Amino acid sequence: MTSVYCLVVCSCPDEETAGVLAEGLVEGRLAACVNIVAGVRSVYRWQGVLEKSAECLLLAKTRASRQAELQSWLRARHPYELPEIIAIPIQGGLPEYLEWVGSCVTP
Repeated sequence: MTSVYCLVVCSCPDEETAGVLAEGLVEGRLAACVNIVAGVRSVYRWQGVLEKSAECLLLAKTRASRQAELQSWLRARHPYELPEIIAIPIQGGLPEYLEWVGSCVTP
């Protein structure tokens, strides 16, 4: 089953960066809604060193057909050398909400 919609997850270094990126995605009609989840603690290995950092997480709802463009847009504006940008297919949800997502994102 092919998903029409997806959730794009992206970590950001701070709320200011997250806000700028979220607003740009919605204003550009690449996402219908972007939640900013503050207070995320990330633990990861970067260039062989264990890192720990406070981050914010973006949760962007979009059309699957726009995911690649959304990813490129984020990558071009993100301050990280290698940003976390992951797309998760939405397999179900409130039909009216998903229709709203579709109406807000340019096909």
